[in-house]
Order: sequence, then structure tokens, then C-alpha cells
Amino acid sequence: MRSPMRATGMSRPWGTHLDDAAATRAQLDARGLTASSSHVGLTALRERPDAVAEACRILGFEQLFMPAVPVEQRGMDAAGWRAIGRELGQMAERMARHGIRLGYHNHDWELAPKEEGRTALELLFAAAGDSPLTWQADVAWLVRGGAEPKSWLRRYRDRLVSAHVKDIAPAGQNFDEDGWADVGSGVLDWRDLWRACRESGAQWMVVEHDRPADPARTARQCYEFLSRIEA
Repeated sequence: MRSPMRATGMSRPWGTHLDDAAATRAQLDARGLTASSSHVGLTALRERPDAVAEACRILGFEQLFMPAVPVEQRGMDAAGWRAIGRELGQMAERMARHGIRLGYHNHDWELAPKEEGRTALELLFAAAGDSPLTWQADVAWLVRGGAEPKSWLRRYRDRLVSAHVKDIAPAGQNFDEDGWADVGSGVLDWRDLWRACRESGAQWMVVEHDRPADPARTARQCYEFLSRIEA
């Protein structure tokens, strides 16, 4: 969503929703929803990039993000992260020819130092070079990884096009929700972070909760809180 006032009209598909894009589009249309972007796995980008680009066209969005490397690769060395960065940069160039802006979505494991203090995420972006690879910053995962999010947002503002908006519960709370919280009820200052994301170039602010106990309540409370930020 571009602003919290449009939250109820936006949806973010996931990779399998692209497999039958026409059916997904029909479901969205039936509910009065539009899609802002999607996540897609590395395998799909490698094996059927043209089909992925066509699915994006059918669903009507231009932003696409690869959200994570396979579990078994997350602890790989610096050379591995450079290889992923180069590959994603090449994929971004190919997607750009279809009018799609391909980017990477971070978690916390990319904040692990790999070489002379440089993190996996730094190595990935450096290896992507001057390719059009973009970034969807998951701010809460940056914090969980020990990073100061605003400095990262400023540093990579030339790649930043989108941000994930979620909150972290106070210590010892919400174990059943993996320690996440509804936006505005956790420990992150989202009034400040929202402004930082927007000023650093985030076009879409995608509200999420990785494991909500009550999805309807989470949607309602996040909307109510964020509506007051840009009101």
C-alpha cells in the first residue's frame, strides 16, 4: 500500500499465487483488491522467468522480490553471497526488460558478518553492482539482526523501493506469535520509522505480521494505528 489509508484495498501475493495468475487476479477482483507486489522463489526465477514476468503483468504490479535463499544456503560464506548477488543482478536486468523491478527482501541472517566485518547483505548488494536490483527492507528483521535500521535505509536508498511494516513484541511476550506484535503495540517507533522509510524512497509500505494469533484483529489494529500516521 502507498499509504495506510489504502491498506484495506491492497494485497501481497506469494510465489504460488503466480502459478495461475488469472485465477489469482479473479479472486482479487471479486474482493475489490489490487496487488502491490509479490514474493517469488529463486527456483522460479531461474527456471521460468518469462512466465513469472507474465504473471506480474496479469496481476498488474511492477515490483517483485526474492525473499530468501534456501535454508541450507543461509550460512554460506562470502563467496556464496557474492554469487547470489551477481545472479540476482542479472535476473533484475532481465526482469527490467519486462518492466518489472526485481529486488531482494531481507531477514536477519543476512546481517551476519562474512568477510572483514562485511555482512552477507552488504556483499550481495555490492556484487549486484550497477544492476537495477532493488530492495524491500524488512525493518523489524533488520532490528532483530542487530542493525540500526535508519542507517541502512539511508545507505541503500538508491535500491530501496518498498518496506515491510511489522512490530516486535516486548521481551517475554507473544511467544505464540514468534515474538511479533501488531504494528504500534510493540517496541519499534513506527511513527519515526515510517517517515524514515518514505524519505529514503520506499514507494510501498507493506504491513504484515508473520504469525498473527488473530489475523482480523491484527489487520484492524494495524490499520487504525497507521491511519493516524499520515492522516
